[in-house]
Amino acid sequence: MRLYGLEEHVVTADVIAAWRRRDPLLAEPMMKWAVDSALTPALLDTGAGRVAAMDDAGIDTAVLSLTTPGLQNLDAAEAVALQAPTNDAIAAAVRHHPDRFQAFAALATPAPSAAADELRRAVTELGFSGALVNANSGGRSLDAPEFWDIYEAAEDLRAPLYLHPSVPFPAVTAAYYRGFGDPVDSMLATGAFGWHYEAGLTLLRMIVAGVFDRFPALQVILGHWGEVVLFYLDRIAAMDRLTTLRRPIAEYFRSNVFVTPGGISSHRYLRWTLETVGAERVMYASDYPFNQERAGSARRFLDDAPVDEATRERIAFRNWQELTAGIRR
Repeated sequence: MRLYGLEEHVVTADVIAAWRRRDPLLAEPMMKWAVDSALTPALLDTGAGRVAAMDDAGIDTAVLSLTTPGLQNLDAAEAVALQAPTNDAIAAAVRHHPDRFQAFAALATPAPSAAADELRRAVTELGFSGALVNANSGGRSLDAPEFWDIYEAAEDLRAPLYLHPSVPFPAVTAAYYRGFGDPVDSMLATGAFGWHYEAGLTLLRMIVAGVFDRFPALQVILGHWGEVVLFYLDRIAAMDRLTTLRRPIAEYFRSNVFVTPGGISSHRYLRWTLETVGAERVMYASDYPFNQERAGSARRFLDDAPVDEATRERIAFRNWQELTAGIRR
């Protein structure tokens, strides 16, 4: 049983330099963890060390993606200048280990038209399997019409978008995620809760904004068991009578959204997700290196899961292979 990991992060030295220029004090928590922590060497490594970590975890193929905040916190000109070299560097890693690596493109979302063009290049020329985008860009939520060029390109290519969390807007952070001192404030705003709520709300806003009515073939992947919002679909249904959408909100989750664990190895959440969206909508992700599976734990999570063999295979490899087989390269 081949096991794919879909949220497996990298960074490049050029991106680190750009982040340092923008935020020399590394005030944004995720940049500090990516740029100046014990995790930095693992993020920079796209060679033997990463392959060894995959072997240890039991992951056969990792879909590499630029870690948050990606290029989305940079000004438009710098983001555009960095997106092609960043994707070229990731493509070089894939060429060195074609059986072990695939890739999601990094996009300069501050310049959506240029980002859409780069997505097309990354898929058709570099062989990428879609893109990873973070939940907000330059203070704008990704449901805003200015970003729809990206969704049009993704739908046309039949290439999925992995919607990753990002740090909440500063005003939200100040109102909800402060008052306890570091490191509690930082974790509350990011990995413990804040950025999951941010990503789930972004996906919900995309649905309500009509993104999937305009682009019905668009496929989005949500990590961390659906970024909170998946657990509230019964309650969210109260909005169905208030919108002009073509379908109930929950139906978009079953036709346009895939869900991964994103490093949360919970069989309880797995059961809920399978009941909510079905086995055809679940895939695996380890969230490396922020979460590091060891001694075969990634594969063991599926081996021990309370599911039948057909469902286990769907999560491990079949759903991803079927999804990427449809990409227009």
